[in-house]
Amino acid sequence: MTYDSTLNEGFLVFKADGTARTFRPSKKGLFFSDVKNEVTHTFINTVENNKTKYTIKAYSDAVRARSLQNIIGRPSTQDYIKYVEHNMIPNCPINKADILRAEDIFGANIGSLQGKTVRKKSSRIVTTIHELSTDIAERHGIVTIEADIMYINGIPFVMMTSRHIHFCTAELIKNEKSMTIATAIKQVIQIYHRHGFKVQFLLGDGQFEHIRKHFADTDITINITGRNEHVPAIERAIRTMKERIRAIVNQLPFKSYPHRLIVEMVYNVMFWLNVFPHKDGIHEVMSPRTILTGLHINHDKHCTLEFGTYVQIHKEHDNSMTV
Repeated sequence: MTYDSTLNEGFLVFKADGTARTFRPSKKGLFFSDVKNEVTHTFINTVENNKTKYTIKAYSDAVRARSLQNIIGRPSTQDYIKYVEHNMIPNCPINKADILRAEDIFGANIGSLQGKTVRKKSSRIVTTIHELSTDIAERHGIVTIEADIMYINGIPFVMMTSRHIHFCTAELIKNEKSMTIATAIKQVIQIYHRHGFKVQFLLGDGQFEHIRKHFADTDITINITGRNEHVPAIERAIRTMKERIRAIVNQLPFKSYPHRLIVEMVYNVMFWLNVFPHKDGIHEVMSPRTILTGLHINHDKHCTLEFGTYVQIHKEHDNSMTV
């Protein structure tokens, strides 16, 4: 690391590959490195990052170990190690350490994953329905819903949350016509009604004024705020949603996001907001999702992968060589 006070470059940090990263002073004096426009800057483990943990010779041996594994028919790592340790490949320059090093640097053999993976029988799903207590049903059976339109990269969602229960939903809508918005709201209201709750009030801002006609035949009272006013609870819920979505985006190595990825990101955040008790909720332990649907999460089913994780998945195929 070098610093030349005669230049306005700041600190130069030289990396093992000979390149240098510049840390310039900000307006407040803190030195920083601007990586916003660098295509190669990611926060995921890559082969390039993994190989820096080893010497040039160790990396070269790992490459040779992976190449030999491909040559001899891509056996499993366990079988490959057995072949080498029992001298089943005479004069083989590869040892167990080289094989394990290749696994660490390159990951699992992609050819084996794609060619040999078979569909496994799904484990039996045991669904436990939590019965809603009579006390909660009596005290909070009448529900007030707050609604608003949330935009993520221009994609509209009808966001709704219920007072006291704090069960949040996000419904993707293709346009902002009154019929589309009303349909999205009615789908959520049906969830409450199916589980013994009765939605009596719907609160929203001026965007929801034109949906009144679609609820004329229901017992739901729609209250609209005054001009330039908003409904506080749903505004706070949207803020929380966007904060968590930004937290995911900041850890993904992409510069642009497909429509489907954004939608699934919203659904992912919404799911996890509902599975834990709200600090101002009606129960200290039961989550909004459990209160409304009776369902619980399971670590083995729901906590296996982080959103945005790269995975090799099974694809349906027949016995031909067609990919």
